[in-house]
Amino acid sequence: KIFQAVVSCVGRDGTIYIIPKSFEIELNKLMTEIQSNFKCLGLLEPYCWKKGEACVVRGSDTMWYRGKVVEPGGSTLQVQYIDHGCIERIPQCHLYPTTLYTAVPPFCIPCQLYKTVPIGNFWQQDAVDCLQELLTNEEVEIHVQELPDNPWGKLSISLYFGGMSLSSFMAYQKYCVAEDCQDISELELLEGDIPVPPSYVLPPLPIPGDTFPVRVTHLVSPKEVYICLDPSTNRVKQSATEGDANCDSELESLDEALKWCNRSVESFPFLTHFRTEMPCLVEYQDGLWYRAKLLSVEEFDPVKILVQFVDYGSFSVVPTSRLRHIPYHLLKYPVQAVRALLAGFKPALYDKNVKRIPYCPEWSVEALWAMMECVEGKQLSASILALSPEVTISLYEDDQNLVHMKLIEMGLAELDE
Repeated sequence: KIFQAVVSCVGRDGTIYIIPKSFEIELNKLMTEIQSNFKCLGLLEPYCWKKGEACVVRGSDTMWYRGKVVEPGGSTLQVQYIDHGCIERIPQCHLYPTTLYTAVPPFCIPCQLYKTVPIGNFWQQDAVDCLQELLTNEEVEIHVQELPDNPWGKLSISLYFGGMSLSSFMAYQKYCVAEDCQDISELELLEGDIPVPPSYVLPPLPIPGDTFPVRVTHLVSPKEVYICLDPSTNRVKQSATEGDANCDSELESLDEALKWCNRSVESFPFLTHFRTEMPCLVEYQDGLWYRAKLLSVEEFDPVKILVQFVDYGSFSVVPTSRLRHIPYHLLKYPVQAVRALLAGFKPALYDKNVKRIPYCPEWSVEALWAMMECVEGKQLSASILALSPEVTISLYEDDQNLVHMKLIEMGLAELDE
């Protein structure tokens, strides 16, 4: 069973108390009734409290709540708010014994994470602090895995917050070991019973030495680019007519498939299970959905994930609300953007006074802008020099001059023999 709930409390032992969203109306009705029935200050005369005794508790917000004595003794008692799960020490004058509401079951459900073992077999204080900070008063998705052996036991659940598996997140933080939780880069999330989706198909590349038209769709640095082969290119050695027809129809089919996806996207489920390199649909800034793959978790509160748009090469950090399952038929089309390294030049001598690219400091920002000006929106041509270990190309302008020569003329790069 799957349902939405609010986490009302995380106990000191790591028990997660949840209130199903479907219970909220009934709980509010009960709370209203309790407020109208109890207008006193609490029991002022001496009273012999017993462990497990039912009562109402006057909270710090002056509201009355249903409670149960956990530990009697002294001027304060340990009391549990049975509809929220939390346990506090309460002065006797803020309690009142009653059996008025004992026939109504507690609205909160105590839960434990399914097949998740805390380090040391119990939740350490820093892990409990993390759970409390992440979950308290947050709306989450609950997947019931196992019912307790007795009615007052803990429900075994998988819990998802912002689309992320809590067990996997806690395992990533080294607070526990979660079964089936694989150590995959920064993205360490439960796979559950979801079948591993196939990855995208890479496009066939021209034979090394052949020259073919390309467009640069994304620059990582002046040296590292993503190129899109012109659809009219004869990518493989077959008759020109056959090659053109196949490539053209393939691209048209992909465009049509994406248009259909954008019309039907509301019917595709949001992602709840994540893996590095997992294909998906991602909503871009223009409101349209494009093919992409997951790379890593960048932020945890709220969850944001680094993705790459496979038909362009560009990257984006997006919330899980902009990620949806990709229809399998969209995976048969080869990705349109191919990563390539440009040959023949290297960065100019390092000058610490020049602004550098933060993730690629050997290159100046000025060199990146200059290269963008050389390639952006232009029809270029390329020749493959090597296919491994990485695709390496020479990139030419339409006049057959090497693109990087402008950077060398500007003193932003040097020839690399």
